[in-house]
Amino acid sequence: MTNVTHNILQHWREAVPNDRLAHLIRDTERAFRRALQIRLAAHGVPFGHWSFLRILWEADGLTQKELSERAGVMEPTTFSAMRAMEVQGYIERRHLPTNKKNVYVYLSTKGRALKKKLVPLAEETNRISTEGISPQDIQITRKVLFAMIENLAKDELLDPALKAAKLQKKIKMAKPISAIKRQKAAS
Repeated sequence: MTNVTHNILQHWREAVPNDRLAHLIRDTERAFRRALQIRLAAHGVPFGHWSFLRILWEADGLTQKELSERAGVMEPTTFSAMRAMEVQGYIERRHLPTNKKNVYVYLSTKGRALKKKLVPLAEETNRISTEGISPQDIQITRKVLFAMIENLAKDELLDPALKAAKLQKKIKMAKPISAIKRQKAAS
């Protein structure tokens, strides 16, 4: 176990075992990322290129803007990654004859070939992460995570004024509870 991942685990077991789920999910993602990063480095592929490769393996010929949106990163980040990936020979950037404005990104033969080498590394990371966990627990985890994403997606679509009203209502309801807690603590 790496020191970084061990520190994350120790933090959760000892310091904050009941911290918010968002933090636990973030730290789980960090451990996944670290495990895959180590495996990708053995093939000379930076972790930052992984998301772009995965996207292009599924939908080749996207604009840099589309890649940014799908990867969830800013366009300058995508631009830098594409430049590096082009130097490594993983992609080609082209303008279409009908559209000189946009730059389209295509996998090269070398970039396409990486899929056979790299996808098994990600699958291995997933397999390792679920060792000792029953298939039923994995299904429940997936179900819960999907539900959480769905809830957050619904929240994102709410009108900002409606969100503010809901928040105000929760704050008003929370005030008496905290006052009760203070009274109990004082007695």
